[in-house]
Amino acid sequence: MNAIPKFIQLKPSFHTELKKRIAEYFETTGKASTGNYKLWSKALILIIALIGLYIHLVFFTPSVLWAIAECVLLGVTVASIGFNIMHDGGHGSFSKSPVLNKMAAVTLGFLGGSHFMWNMKHNIIHHAYTNIDGVDDDIDAKPFLRMASTQKKYKMHRFQHWYFWFFYCWLYIYWIFFSDYKKYFSRKIGDVPLKKMMMKDHFYFWAYKVISLGIFIIVPMITVGIVDTIIGYLIMTVIAGFILSIVFQLAHTVEHTHFPMPDEVTNKMEDEWAIHQLKTTANFATKNKVISWFVGGLNFQIEHHLFPKISHIHYPRISKIIKEACTEYNITYVEYPRMYQAVISHVSFLKQMGRA
Repeated sequence: MNAIPKFIQLKPSFHTELKKRIAEYFETTGKASTGNYKLWSKALILIIALIGLYIHLVFFTPSVLWAIAECVLLGVTVASIGFNIMHDGGHGSFSKSPVLNKMAAVTLGFLGGSHFMWNMKHNIIHHAYTNIDGVDDDIDAKPFLRMASTQKKYKMHRFQHWYFWFFYCWLYIYWIFFSDYKKYFSRKIGDVPLKKMMMKDHFYFWAYKVISLGIFIIVPMITVGIVDTIIGYLIMTVIAGFILSIVFQLAHTVEHTHFPMPDEVTNKMEDEWAIHQLKTTANFATKNKVISWFVGGLNFQIEHHLFPKISHIHYPRISKIIKEACTEYNITYVEYPRMYQAVISHVSFLKQMGRA
């Protein structure tokens, strides 16, 4: 794709109507659209859990089986911190305070990622051009996985609905040890040029990489040994990688989501932006409070894509408003009541893409 596609502009637009209704909700209830004590208490629990598990593993050296269990829990905690703290902070919805939002967002740096790259890849590209092949880097897993019918198909893709589990497990390691550096040195995210990095951006990119390496690799190697560190780190990152992958994939690459492309002549999309988001996004297990707690409301992916600057703690309520509007305007609202149904749909989707 040579140029960034454009969305058609409708007046009045569906997005305008949605924004009006959501604004009325917050005005009527008097609630702030950012996080509150529910989110901040969750953030505190997750941070304490991360620090506690890390200290016990690194400085108190538990028995083998106990250490493995704690590494698994550490992986779950890392993923949950990404979903709940970093994600809301990165979107500016963690708090009314810009300072707290920044602090929440840069937790990604301590965990090994680059907030600069994530902001460009996720906030700017993925949220604006969801499921548009050639622009949305989140559906670019070439050559191992085929995520859209417009992508080249290889013989191995016939089996991708069997082997995708393996590749999802390595997302975290691929992200922090390869993907970030590829973006940094190529100055591109997929085919989209990376915005110019200031001196401070270069500094923080390398500083957080070194800090994370020291925390999760160097210090443990000194205290518990090289082999044990490598095994523990692999367990943690494999668990975190799989959880991060599956949650995001269930939101966009399932049977009922679309992968629209712009008109070849005008380079314009068929739908306005909000309707495009509804066509390319799906919810799952929204009534499961445990899943909602751990994944930071990202099972309410429709609400998140339409209103990324609203904290996920408000998604259950505003989802009702959005559903009502979709019903009135005869717009499909894709939702899987159970998580296993979304997983089955994702597997079926991969099977279709591998054989289509």
